[in-house]
Amino acid sequence: MNQSDDIVAALSALAQAHRLAAFRALVAAGPAGLAAGEIALRLGLPPSSLSFHLAQLERAGLIRPTRAGRSIIYAADFTAMNALVGYLTENCCGGGDCSSATALTERNVA
Repeated sequence: MNQSDDIVAALSALAQAHRLAAFRALVAAGPAGLAAGEIALRLGLPPSSLSFHLAQLERAGLIRPTRAGRSIIYAADFTAMNALVGYLTENCCGGGDCSSATALTERNVA
């Protein structure tokens, strides 16, 4: 699979409200991650629906499961997340500083 295919897969996985919410919860949880049951409670999803969404995120390479006894702990893959953000922003503002409101305003006026 090439980089473009990986990016499309990641964006496709995130282009659904429950998957985006699950991924954001895992990012907020940090490297320790969250048990699947905890994610389901936070999102108000039945376990079967959550399993489907987590599988989509896992196939896209955005999360990693780890078995801990009878539970599965899911954690965001921060390397994959940072690669996705890096890919999306690598040519931002033609290489100029676009982090300030001034740069954004100037770019929109030009």
